[in-house]
Amino acid sequence: MKLQVIKHLTNFIEENDEDFVIETIETLEALTEVPSLKDEELDVIGELISNMYGAIEVQKAVKEGVSQKEALNSFMKRVMGSIDK
Repeated sequence: MKLQVIKHLTNFIEENDEDFVIETIETLEALTEVPSLKDEELDVIGELISNMYGAIEVQKAVKEGVSQKEALNSFMKRVMGSIDK
C-alpha cells in the first residue's frame, strides 16, 4: 500500500463519491478472473484494490471527525501491525 495513493484516493472520494471507487474495485476484482493475466498484472491489480479499500477506510474515519492526517497514520499503523504478526 502506498500512503500517497491512499491520500489521493481519499481526496477523490471527498470531492466526488465513494460509489465511484467501489464500482472501480468491483471492476478490478472482475478482471482478476481473466485466465490469461500474468502474476505481475494480478499483483498490480491487487495493489490498486488494496489502496482503494484503504482510502474507503480512511474516508470513513474522516467522516467520523478524525483529521485526514490522523486517519491516514492510524490506518497505516494498523496495516503495518498486521504485517508484523
